[in-house]
Amino acid sequence: MIVDRAEFVGGIRAQLPILLGTSPFGLIYGILAADAGLSVDVTLGMSLFVFAGSSQFIAAGLFASGTPGLIIVLTTLIVNLRHMLYSASLAPYTRHLSAGWKWLLSFLLTDEAYAVTITRYRRGDNATGRHWFFLGAGLTLWVSWQVSSAVGYLFGAQIPDSWSLDFTLALTFIALVIPTLTDRPAVLAALGAGVTAVIAHNLPYNLGLIVAVLAGIGAGMLAERLPVKPDAAVSAPADGSVCDV
Repeated sequence: MIVDRAEFVGGIRAQLPILLGTSPFGLIYGILAADAGLSVDVTLGMSLFVFAGSSQFIAAGLFASGTPGLIIVLTTLIVNLRHMLYSASLAPYTRHLSAGWKWLLSFLLTDEAYAVTITRYRRGDNATGRHWFFLGAGLTLWVSWQVSSAVGYLFGAQIPDSWSLDFTLALTFIALVIPTLTDRPAVLAALGAGVTAVIAHNLPYNLGLIVAVLAGIGAGMLAERLPVKPDAAVSAPADGSVCDV
């Protein structure tokens, strides 16, 4: 197996700034799990094998309220359905990989790993080792998540409430979304999903998230079908050469 060290290190570097937002999120999960009465092995086991922050938060909260196990599983499944969209977006770039690589990368697929990886894949070069970038980004976040959730569980009681660590995650997602808003469909999809998420926030079982996703997809597809204004077209250079836009 040929290791593309440059791509792997590039994935690590791309993910490091994002840890400023995800690490506090992991601390909060550890604290919430401890308050919910989850044992240390269950708490850390979820981080090791589930590795899905939002689902872990919801599962811990539902466990604390005595929710039946089947409802917990179905709720977390609904929340994680957004990963199907990430997978569909990455599929054209990873279809050539072996089954082992696909299984590994699918496990490491998260919001943060997707954001930096899809940006790398969409870059115009012909690098063949870009899956190593994906691996570097995903592993960096996975290791950080294990450490932060463990620290939160073991030492969370010593963290002052005044720190408001949950606010850092919102800032992180804003930082992830802004660079991807490069065209009209992306902007309208983000606006549609954002507005719908606020309106549907109180729907049960986090269904507001799914409704927002569908609204964002619909807005983006509609924007792609709308005609482009004539003045937005790029005219050909006077010398007759072709301009690649």
